[in-house]
Amino acid sequence: MGWNDAGFCGNKHTDTPHLNRLAREGVVFAQACASAPNCAPTRACLITGQYAPRHGVFTVVDERHKPGSPHHKIMAAESREALPTECVTLAEALKPAGYVTGMFGMWNLGRGRRGPTTPTGQGFDVFMEPKQLGFEKDAYRDAKGAYSPDVLTDAALKWVNSVKDRPFFLYLPFHDVHAPFDPKPDLLSKYKSRTGVADPALAATVEAMDANVGRILAALEEIGLAERTFVIFTSDNGGERQSVAPLRGGKGTLYQGGLRVPAVIRGPGIRPGVSQAVTLSMDWFPTVMDLAGRKPAESVDGRSLVPLLRDASSTLERDLFWHFPCYTGGSGPCSAIRNGDWKLIEFFESGTSELYHLRNDPGEADDLTKTEPARARDLLARLHAWQAATGAPRDFPPNPSFDPELASKRDNKGRDKTRTHKQP
Repeated sequence: MGWNDAGFCGNKHTDTPHLNRLAREGVVFAQACASAPNCAPTRACLITGQYAPRHGVFTVVDERHKPGSPHHKIMAAESREALPTECVTLAEALKPAGYVTGMFGMWNLGRGRRGPTTPTGQGFDVFMEPKQLGFEKDAYRDAKGAYSPDVLTDAALKWVNSVKDRPFFLYLPFHDVHAPFDPKPDLLSKYKSRTGVADPALAATVEAMDANVGRILAALEEIGLAERTFVIFTSDNGGERQSVAPLRGGKGTLYQGGLRVPAVIRGPGIRPGVSQAVTLSMDWFPTVMDLAGRKPAESVDGRSLVPLLRDASSTLERDLFWHFPCYTGGSGPCSAIRNGDWKLIEFFESGTSELYHLRNDPGEADDLTKTEPARARDLLARLHAWQAATGAPRDFPPNPSFDPELASKRDNKGRDKTRTHKQP
């Protein structure tokens, strides 16, 4: 789900009444970014409050992009498939405050339902995944035609009702919005007939997800917890390239199209508004801990957003970093730093950098490294210092198995361009 796929983000063609209500009643982070350009590392950053080099989950592990693959020019970094057990998760951190914890949906940070790297091994009292509810991997429907987000919401609300008299933390990561889509027929028909909709399947999937957000809000009101519960909504990476205009890139890149996401929070004591502060997924860990009256460990890199919940015009001054030393995406191994409106991306294949001023150039079309050499050098030095401090992999030797001819036949998802593919 990209930065502009919901109505409260400016989308005029997709109906998201429940997300729009959240936005009216809460604080919208208009410049929110994911901590990584695809799902697994962002989820690891979200649940630990740490930058990716701290936990070592850099990408979704994919055999098509195994380091040393012949279509890779350099040797990419290895990524952990599972979140290390020494990382303290948000679920674990909330336990001493008396919270019961439940997770319903996609974990993607360790296989299986039991064991130290599964949700129940990482602090969640209850874990239910789509497979357990009868859905094959990445499927929207089960054998009876039931829709995955609907069934996940059913299970989550049943659990909420069972723990409603205690402080609880619910983590509900839906499978949607994630291609390939399998939308509800009535919604697909609706958007096929609506003028201006670029991707009816995407729009239908977003609305179906929004309906389940509405079910959660309604349930909280029904059981009398709406005024005592914080509700946070965000996404784990940017959208597909065809859906993120005017931003550049998309999922799998460190351009803004791959990083910008919707983000909103509603709850007691929050003054509604729109914040222009740049936030990352890792900020939600210390924010939730702050709201629960607890202090996060010193190992947390994120910053609490609570001051912005009291005054959305407040600022949050800091350098922000991304590290994506892998090929699962569209630009190869890279790293980035953002300071205010300035952003520099370092590309490890070419050893080059690109510098952009995002307020003047949100589409990252005008590389300013030659006209702003001092600023580019300064940001690159800061990026290298951060990489060294966090232990980020920086050594990428040439790949001895590199096959230029094979590389030329691969698209940015590592697939053979000479073959016909279904929707990604």
